[in-house]
Amino acid sequence: MPPQIHPIQADLGDPESLKNLPVNLNFIFYTAGADSPSEASYQAAYLVGLKNLLDLLAAEEKNICRFFLTSSTSVYGNTSEEWVDEESPTDAENYRGRIMREAEEMALGAPFPVTAVRMGGIYGPGRERLIESVRSGGPEIKKMPSRYINRIHRDDCSGIFCFLMKIDKTKNGAVPDALYNGVDSEPTSNSEVVRWLAGKMGTPAPTEAADATTPEGRSRYGTGKRCSNARIRAVGYEFLYPTFRDGYAAILDNESG
Repeated sequence: MPPQIHPIQADLGDPESLKNLPVNLNFIFYTAGADSPSEASYQAAYLVGLKNLLDLLAAEEKNICRFFLTSSTSVYGNTSEEWVDEESPTDAENYRGRIMREAEEMALGAPFPVTAVRMGGIYGPGRERLIESVRSGGPEIKKMPSRYINRIHRDDCSGIFCFLMKIDKTKNGAVPDALYNGVDSEPTSNSEVVRWLAGKMGTPAPTEAADATTPEGRSRYGTGKRCSNARIRAVGYEFLYPTFRDGYAAILDNESG
């Protein structure tokens, strides 16, 4: 671990353990994740833990320049291939979307500047499940419905946060907006990504599940939404991996190197 990193052990579910935070905090990045896909785990990570931290920070009146929240594109409920941006309705009915929307509202109500970044599906080193599934021809690939997925490479997740943190507020008067979509520039159906990966790795191309290509199947699975990253690009962020091809090619090249 780099010497400038000073770890502090605490439990977001235990307010007392959070009282040992440093006094001079300038930027805070809330990147906690649920430890399982259950609704209870989502509530614990994104509502209970977040509230405990926000309450402590507000009570101690720390001099915080900005609080960054890792949110999710799951807040959008659109399922018909339409483009959505930060002004689109956040009307997701599933518990993941509802909880993330509530977390955003909670954070944005804090008495200090807050920015929430709605991340798409994160992939990259350490997040290579899709590559391994295609390589092995796993059954979940053959059943994969063809619907749009919004992705972002792991390094662009951190890149966006670092970029927003470094915006020079005194030089040009710019400050981060309250909301950004953290997605790459090419929302793509998962079946297209799977076929591309198979071609890149020289493995047999998976076949789509029959029920994913019928009207009934599309009604069941939906066709997905396409999230725009125009806002984060407009303030100057340049993606390291603007499409899934760039990101997955880098992973595969690193494997072969």
